Amino acid sequence: ALLVHEGSCPRSGLKGADDAKTEESNTMSNTEIVVVGAGVAGLSAALAVAGTGHDVTLVTKAELVESNTYHAQGGIAAAIFSDDDPKLHAADTMAAGHGLCDPKAVDILTREGAERVREFAAAGVHFDRDAHGHMLRGLEAAHSRARVVHAGGDATGKVFELDVSAMVRKNPRIHIIENAFLKDLIVRGGHIAGVHLLIDGQDKDLAADRVILAAGGAGRMYPYTTNPPVATADGLAVAWRAGAQVADLEFYQFHPTAMAVGEHFLVSEAVRGEGAVLLDEHGHRYMKDIDPRAELAPRDVVARENFRVMQAQGGKPVMLDVSPMARENPDLASFLAHRFPTIDAYTRSLGFDWSKEPIPVAPAAHYWMGGIRTDLFGRTSIPGLYAAGECARTGVQGANRLASNSLLEGLVYGRRAGLAAVRDENGTVWQPESFTDSEIIGLPVAQNPMELDMPGAAGAADAASVWGRERIEREMWEHVGVIREHDGLNAAVGNLSDALAMANGAVVNGAVANDTAVNAEPTAYVDLVTRMENRNLLTVGYVEAIAALNRCESRGAHTRSDYAEHNPTIAHSIAYRMKGTPC
Repeated sequence: ALLVHEGSCPRSGLKGADDAKTEESNTMSNTEIVVVGAGVAGLSAALAVAGTGHDVTLVTKAELVESNTYHAQGGIAAAIFSDDDPKLHAADTMAAGHGLCDPKAVDILTREGAERVREFAAAGVHFDRDAHGHMLRGLEAAHSRARVVHAGGDATGKVFELDVSAMVRKNPRIHIIENAFLKDLIVRGGHIAGVHLLIDGQDKDLAADRVILAAGGAGRMYPYTTNPPVATADGLAVAWRAGAQVADLEFYQFHPTAMAVGEHFLVSEAVRGEGAVLLDEHGHRYMKDIDPRAELAPRDVVARENFRVMQAQGGKPVMLDVSPMARENPDLASFLAHRFPTIDAYTRSLGFDWSKEPIPVAPAAHYWMGGIRTDLFGRTSIPGLYAAGECARTGVQGANRLASNSLLEGLVYGRRAGLAAVRDENGTVWQPESFTDSEIIGLPVAQNPMELDMPGAAGAADAASVWGRERIEREMWEHVGVIREHDGLNAAVGNLSDALAMANGAVVNGAVANDTAVNAEPTAYVDLVTRMENRNLLTVGYVEAIAALNRCESRGAHTRSDYAEHNPTIAHSIAYRMKGTPC
């Protein structure tokens, strides 16, 4: 049953539609187009805008290169080789999405994606090549062809981010604002009017006719995550508070193999693509018993089984064994150091020689398939607001993302959003072609997306009652994690509702969050940003829990132990914030 809570969310002290500050000292110079986020989607959007001869302002939460893209290892999937075709890539993507991909969106991804990869390779991105200059490629889970290109071995995202951000810095039409926290969107008369930022502890309004959100994911909702500290759902949360529609938030992908010790460092899909196998505590290779594709089954299958094996062995991690690679690479240590230099260095820093012994791994929060609902040009339900990358739900990823499609989606749909932001006339409305023939929990999607009332703001509370990051992570992992069930989800909805009300109150009243990060660095600015990040995580976690509670089936990355079967009559979940409950 859907839980809807009474009450309203107060103004929260942030300037909204009608009360933005107009003082000269607090208002930055007007700009037409603002891109928020500097990962692959944001960089692609900014370059697309600048390529048309328009100026664009690129806003980033930290330094320009700090993003999920920078930490991506696996590569970029693209049908650019002679034995491949975008239609084959599309078929693999659709299969991984378990019936919830939009075929038109996937067709665009695979066709235009091949073009984008060729363009960036020609522009100077340092993709890995053989001695003859041909781009190297690898095979990853659920791909029918070896089509994943890499850069720097297992440092594709880092190399791409550095190469493309250098292009952005050199472009005179792209104006960069670093270390700016996105507090909220400014909406007037139902249209985007700008963004409300926090820069050096000061509130600043940046006026804009178009805003492109490319602010990344929300991996910091979970204690085990491959995401960097900046992934706190900021773009998705501000879009939700502004009234934008979101979709499919219950589908959160857990990567099967992150290091079970240290910083839960991602051990790329490509490692299994090269031949690594998973073992339980007795040395049994269990994935062969689960799926004919074994370790190269889709991520949801492998992550789920890893989780179950860990439960069966009292929480002990599973083991990843790379020794089968020695058949093709007799000097295994040298091969690993060359093919996976980042992983090799990290595992050795923890005291493991993975060329001689298996390493402990566990599932970790990795990628959100759901997000801000868009059309095929990144337009959202709010005129003037666009979204791309992980914070968006473009129709590409479905219920489970195909390996190495995330950077590709950012390339393709970041560019499409940038071009649309330039070409759209004022007042252009979105055209969401996806979902129109689907149903949401028995209700026609086109007429009845889910309208959610949101928790209000609790009154003044002592610091101990305001949830810190650790408590948010624990609640999400235990109740909205890899395997879910009704009672846990029901409890999570109630708990997160209460916590969000307190977080809203903390932002309004300035209460100090009981958060170790704040206590370790007790400055007012860090405290304020942490409170706002926690509020964002609680906002989207609350909506995710409701969506997961309502999806009474198991599909893709969403697994219900009490509804183990797939139910084809349930399609997309779409929601938006009830009007009259402004944040």
